[in-house]
Amino acid sequence: MRLNKYLIAYLVFLFIPFIGIKAQRNSFYVNTFIGTDGTGHTFPGPSMPFGMVQPGPDNRDYGWNHTSGYQYQDTLVMGFSQTRFSGTGINEMGDVLLLPINPKLATEKNGYEKASESAKVGYYSVTKNDGVKVALTCTPRVAFHQYTYPEKEAQVLVDLQHGLRFVFDENNAKGLVVESSVKIENDHTISGYCSTDNWVKRKYFFTLTFDQSFLRSTELPKKTSDNAPKFLLDFLLDESKLLNVKIALSSVDIEGAKRNMEAELNHWDFQRVLAQNQMEWDRYLNRIDITAPAKQKELFYTSLYHLLLQPSNIADIDGRYRNANDSIQEAPDKTYYSTLSIWDIYRGAFPLLQIIAPEKIDGIVQSMLLHHQAKGFLPIWTAWGQDNYCMIGNHAIPMILSAYQNGFTGFDAKIALDAMWETSTKSHINSNWELYNQFGYYPFDQLDNESVSRTLESGYDDWCVAEMARKLGRTDIVRDFQTRAVYYRNLYDPETTFLRGKNSKGAWRSPFDPLMATSPLNNPGDYTEANAWQYFWTPAQYDVLGMMQLLGGEENFTKKLNAFFTTQSLNPNKFLGQEAMIGQYAHGNEPSHHILYLYGFTKEPKTGQKYIHQVVQEFHNNTPDGMIGNDDCGQMSAWYVLSTLGFYPVNPANGTFVFGSPQVKKASIRLPNEAKFVIKALHFSDKNYYQEHPRLNKQKLERNFIRYSEIMQGGCLTFQMSNK
Repeated sequence: MRLNKYLIAYLVFLFIPFIGIKAQRNSFYVNTFIGTDGTGHTFPGPSMPFGMVQPGPDNRDYGWNHTSGYQYQDTLVMGFSQTRFSGTGINEMGDVLLLPINPKLATEKNGYEKASESAKVGYYSVTKNDGVKVALTCTPRVAFHQYTYPEKEAQVLVDLQHGLRFVFDENNAKGLVVESSVKIENDHTISGYCSTDNWVKRKYFFTLTFDQSFLRSTELPKKTSDNAPKFLLDFLLDESKLLNVKIALSSVDIEGAKRNMEAELNHWDFQRVLAQNQMEWDRYLNRIDITAPAKQKELFYTSLYHLLLQPSNIADIDGRYRNANDSIQEAPDKTYYSTLSIWDIYRGAFPLLQIIAPEKIDGIVQSMLLHHQAKGFLPIWTAWGQDNYCMIGNHAIPMILSAYQNGFTGFDAKIALDAMWETSTKSHINSNWELYNQFGYYPFDQLDNESVSRTLESGYDDWCVAEMARKLGRTDIVRDFQTRAVYYRNLYDPETTFLRGKNSKGAWRSPFDPLMATSPLNNPGDYTEANAWQYFWTPAQYDVLGMMQLLGGEENFTKKLNAFFTTQSLNPNKFLGQEAMIGQYAHGNEPSHHILYLYGFTKEPKTGQKYIHQVVQEFHNNTPDGMIGNDDCGQMSAWYVLSTLGFYPVNPANGTFVFGSPQVKKASIRLPNEAKFVIKALHFSDKNYYQEHPRLNKQKLERNFIRYSEIMQGGCLTFQMSNK
């Protein structure tokens, strides 16, 4: 038997440790089941870093618990679809569902035992109660399924009506596909397209092909709401009883899907694909080494893995993609990134990507600018290239400033500023600039909800526009947006010391309860998945000194922080962002993530370090339920990685990371220039988690942060750890 070069390389990679050379495989520590039980909403199936496809099991096609299609405790599976998102709060994708069936035990086709389920980087498998074993792996654009049947007689259900539906009611019969065109090309291949209307309106094109021919295909009866076919395929397998199937996707056309398959997977070697997948993951995961116990490594590298699942490059192998206006374009560098959960990832995930995967940053920014070119404003939350307009603010703006601040030059800065300015001056969904500028805030009687949160988050975007304009010498823009950046002061109530809802006549919303969380889907009000306590600290992302002045000085700022972490909630509701609580700090949702690090601006930094350690220890675990709160396309995971390293970007756009408390003895980051940035926590232990006197290259730092540029130059950051 002749082994192919990829398998040989992988075998060498595996056995290097046994011949005296140290090989590193951090993918070994990844536990893809972390976050799959409860509110993490992650999935265990394979993907590639920034990949287009994510094949995996769909336990249910609707409901908030199943936004990724999967929940760990389920033991019924609808089938195995090819796309999904990681950690979101809304259902989308779930394209091209396949379910292999043993026709002799067809009544058992959906059940499985948990003990038969296995997953690791690049691989998922389960044996169903009908005796069929399913194994999955993938390339960036092509899913690869391998089915092992107990007998030669075999069936496969191909369900093209299926999708992960944005409905929360079992009795809601809403169909996802609104139009389709599907063709059985021959006894091996089915191709077609579906147009769907769900979280976004989008089109996907596919081709799927089997390595053995099917004897017949039967189109099953449609439900009233169905607009795409379901086929039951019958096979008589050879002696191997193995059936392989490849499914390629494209946002452009069927020919694009076929070219993707030909370029990435023109063979039937499952192990070869798995080897390539894992080697690519190690190329990224090996960029950070940590000295830590096995459990902590499992948490750390799984978090890094979850971070790198997205954004997804949805351009075809030839660079073509379908843009936000439903027209076909060609990306200049053959990358067009989507799955941009911007309200979440701008905070910690995007700054961390600039350290871990800097080669991707220019492409991400360029994709956002191309979206602006198509729609007239920057993206808010894109899925498969289309905007679902979920959440508030226009936080592509801080992402662009962050990249420019940190020295990325693969995009035109003047075009970027124009896009930032136009997004911030021409009204569009969730952004009414005439109203905003007329009052200097969003009046709650002029909006349906979220008036305070919209004002505060727009203020941060305004600061970013002003800063970008300052860097490019546009003083006219600087002046206007500096004024807008402090609109938050117009909502400050000195009597309650909170930022409150105010109507168009200047009257406060009454009654007012700072503990009452609101959310547009569940309890509309002035705040977005949070309460007045949690949103109070939003302007501190960029204006800590201004917030201190508002409260009457640093001492009062510190007192309010202390009250924030000690004021208890009454019946916190996870559906309103109230989860993983310390006082009013809600680790389960993004608006709180920077607040722990605000202690770094006070005379009590060790209070913040105490809470950071508590969050790491209590709210993150290496179990399926070890993530409390949606991972939101890697933001929760990014918080964990950054906090483990000892710093976090309070202001994600100014190129600095505020010191917290490192949670490992040593970490080493491999940089693109072959340099290393090493972090040492001297004397770190379960009790010694307070840090002081950080030194950069042996020089004591008389500041509370480190710059992105200092990290990327390489060097050594040293912390002295103690128990007090």
